[in-house]
Amino acid sequence: MTLTIEAGRHDRIGTNFDGDGVNFAIFSEHATAVELCLFSPDGMRETDRMFLPERSGWIWHGRVPGLCPGQRYGYRVHGPFAPEDGHRFNPNKLLLDPYAKRITGHPRWSDALFGYNPGAKTLDLTYSTRDSARFMPKCVVEDPSFNWGNDRPLATPANETIIYEAHVKGLTRNMECAHPGSFLGLASDQAIDHLVDLGITAIELLPVQSFLNDRWLVEKRLTNYWGYQTLGFFAPEPRYMTHGKINEFQHMVARLHAAGIEVILDVVYNHTCEGSELGPTLSFRGIDNKSYYRLAPNPRHYINDTGCGNTLNLDHPMVLRMVMDSLRYWVEVMHIDGFRFDLASTLARDDHGFQPNSAFFAAIRQDPVLNRVKLIAEPWDIGPGGYQLGAFPNPFMEWNDKYRDGVRRFWRRDHRPAPELAARITGSAIQFDHSGRMATSSVNFIAAHDGFNLMDMVSYAQKNNIANGEDNRDGHSENYSDNMGVDGPTDDIQVNEMRALRRRNLMATLLLSQGTPMILAGDEIGHTQQGNNNAYCQDSEISWLDWAQADVEMLAFTKRLIEFRKNHPILRQKLFLHSKARSSDGKADVLWWHPEGRRMSAADWEDPALSFVCVEMRTASDTPAYSDLEYALFMVFNAGAAQEISLPPTPDGMIWSRRINSYAPEAPHERIAFGKLTVPAHSVSALVLDSDT
Repeated sequence: MTLTIEAGRHDRIGTNFDGDGVNFAIFSEHATAVELCLFSPDGMRETDRMFLPERSGWIWHGRVPGLCPGQRYGYRVHGPFAPEDGHRFNPNKLLLDPYAKRITGHPRWSDALFGYNPGAKTLDLTYSTRDSARFMPKCVVEDPSFNWGNDRPLATPANETIIYEAHVKGLTRNMECAHPGSFLGLASDQAIDHLVDLGITAIELLPVQSFLNDRWLVEKRLTNYWGYQTLGFFAPEPRYMTHGKINEFQHMVARLHAAGIEVILDVVYNHTCEGSELGPTLSFRGIDNKSYYRLAPNPRHYINDTGCGNTLNLDHPMVLRMVMDSLRYWVEVMHIDGFRFDLASTLARDDHGFQPNSAFFAAIRQDPVLNRVKLIAEPWDIGPGGYQLGAFPNPFMEWNDKYRDGVRRFWRRDHRPAPELAARITGSAIQFDHSGRMATSSVNFIAAHDGFNLMDMVSYAQKNNIANGEDNRDGHSENYSDNMGVDGPTDDIQVNEMRALRRRNLMATLLLSQGTPMILAGDEIGHTQQGNNNAYCQDSEISWLDWAQADVEMLAFTKRLIEFRKNHPILRQKLFLHSKARSSDGKADVLWWHPEGRRMSAADWEDPALSFVCVEMRTASDTPAYSDLEYALFMVFNAGAAQEISLPPTPDGMIWSRRINSYAPEAPHERIAFGKLTVPAHSVSALVLDSDT
């Protein structure tokens, strides 16, 4: 068939099938011409090449009648190759469409993928004439329509949310289900039944947008397992698709929604996989390097606030538009419920540093599609002034690493950790109680994909990242871990019992705290990464959850904690607790008690040997009457020796009843008749009020 090309439209960037042909549109401010390259169904043979005939502003476009979904394609973009002016055009390089809805696979590493000659002395200043097409994956024209039926965003309120951070493959690779390690595996009954039975309300997936396997990892026979090297911001990662169809992802979302579980994506809009000026030319660099990236004063080089070689230039309106279009696509077409933004400080940077009211934040907060989904920031990057915990605007939630470290240090008995724990279990108000933000703004976590998981936190004194091939130099060195006297696995019954108790204490602290809890997948079943605290390159048993060896006691205790949290609104408040008197009854919304039955004094808090926190919580002082649903909870976090606690006075006709006891996780409810509670050493207790009859 002889193909022709006509003017087409510029108003929808990317590819759009209209029933009788495909419209192609791509942004490049500085290009001199753009060629569309069409390929055979297997992507191996270039069948047609034609220049896009029209340019409307910065959008190059054309329509090819007769093309259908499934067509493979790419671009070659002409323009100056002038690295010292910030331009790196090279039409010898086949480029991926930044708006591609599907990408066939991953680049096959070759020197031909670079815009310069890697062996030359002047490196990136040279010009490569090698054609890269046979080493490149191809874009695919897609019709993303899907029969969603009655599916809709779940919009679970933040104060009812329990997040489960998981990797698509790692969660299901060893699960007895159809299509393990894929989107369809996560859509299986086995995976969903586990999440529902546990009590999870939202699953936060490590990157699933198409990403690159770095050359140096491939040469070491490792892989980019986590996925923080984005290749395409609209395309699902092909390694998770069983049959190469994007509707597998949509099916997964629909299945999770039907089970009442939101889907949140970990997204990487701070940089791309093309790296520094010494990286490959795969897409953005060859389309318009000077527009897509933030360049250094010498524009041959890149600003690198991300530590990944480059930084996406969200100050450019068309780059900002791409990010916004991508986010809306995942919400409107893929039905995603929220996003966790990797290195989110970078997204708010301009030449003067971090800006809470940056163009990106302003755009996303006013967008009628995006301002109704969950927005979670990783509030740091490696650039100057990059640590910005608490500085993000409402409605952003934020990963709270101070919570992680404070809780770990309390249970490890570091110097004076009790006041820090008190601040963390009440929502980290010092960081978040401003500008109308809610206590749910703090995403509390004990462990995440980056760092020790819960089992390794109590099993290793130091990281063990030898398998990563970097001589154990990678990963955090300070993990606030405690191996209980033996490093790694052991047959010592007493050590294993101590480790199990510590894990229960850490999980209990997380689920009894104000804020939004996030559980790392596998922590509820005792998964170990063998001491690896940076398993980004481990597509192996190190990362895959071992369901055959699941710790059923830990799983049962975690379920019990989640159920307890859901049953007690005091634990999941929107407002902060500041020991203020409540208008309803004049009682303080939070009281800190000494085991002797008196209020904690300033001197008590200053005691360096303080190893406990006893807290009575009520609904916050400004809580409306319709939300004041229970009277009080009393909790004891005891990192020291066994204590006899004098319990706070109770209302007439009420008695304290212990419902959570981490030392005896299967113990039945225990009614405390005489106002004295024995709290075992190194344990957590949570009590509620029952009728005394």
